[in-house]
Amino acid sequence: MSLNKRANNALNTNSYTVNGISQAVNNQTLQITTHGSDWYWAVCAVMVCSTFAFMGLAVTKPRTQRIFHYITAAITMVASIAYFSMGSNLGWTPIPVEFHRNTPQAHGNYREIFYVRYIDWFITTPLLLLDLLLTAALPWPTLMYVILLDWVMIVTGLVGALVASGYKWGYFAFGCAALAYIVYVLVFEARKHANAMGRDVGKAFTYCGSLTTLLWILYPIAWGLCEGGNVIHPDSEAIFYGILDLFAKPVFGALLIWGHRGIDPARLGLHIHDYDEKDLAIEMKRPGANGTNGHTNGITNGNSTEQTV
Repeated sequence: MSLNKRANNALNTNSYTVNGISQAVNNQTLQITTHGSDWYWAVCAVMVCSTFAFMGLAVTKPRTQRIFHYITAAITMVASIAYFSMGSNLGWTPIPVEFHRNTPQAHGNYREIFYVRYIDWFITTPLLLLDLLLTAALPWPTLMYVILLDWVMIVTGLVGALVASGYKWGYFAFGCAALAYIVYVLVFEARKHANAMGRDVGKAFTYCGSLTTLLWILYPIAWGLCEGGNVIHPDSEAIFYGILDLFAKPVFGALLIWGHRGIDPARLGLHIHDYDEKDLAIEMKRPGANGTNGHTNGITNGNSTEQTV
């Protein structure tokens, strides 16, 4: 009785047969089992623990040097919500499959598509790029354009996953083209900028950028085997995407925070003022600050000059 009460009952509690959805469609849909749900819950737990760890590390730094801690914690926090949803068997819709498989691992007329996964990526992948490209001190126009292409990649991936016909591969191609440019920026432009900022900055970017590049190249392969080609079971899909996300978010975040342990964000053009900063008053009186000439503002009237502080 005790074990039954503690068993994972998410699939029964959140069955897709509610709200007028026919039982026939539900029976023909390839869905996760309790094993897949348990795996999603495990990944959710890792994401939650990582969020608390990154926030805990943030308080060890001055408020002006927490930008990378906050961005990284936000990534795992959003991922926690997404994996909570998938572990609860929520945030998905059945889509008719293009390729019907006779194997037990991929047999069914419909396949569950977790759109909540793409909502997660729409929020977290720009934050991942922000972590990397701010580390490389990349110019803002390039940074914003790369984030735009990242959104193109995620949206086309979602639309392609929701399309039942072969036109889904057109969206897949658009997404891969956007990914190709992102990889180019990470491998060439951003790496050169990071190395120019110093050996420690270049080293931190190389580790994190190389990990991200490798993992992001694997995501289209996972998409082709799961949402696109209907080759593997949704439980295997959960493991494939889950492992990629674990390395792309908590492991990436830990590596990034470790790499930034001795780097002042001000070196990267991220000088952030705080209300109790001791040098703030001096900075405001600096020549040229706030459009003034410094400590004095000369007003000439005839042969006399009035000075105001």
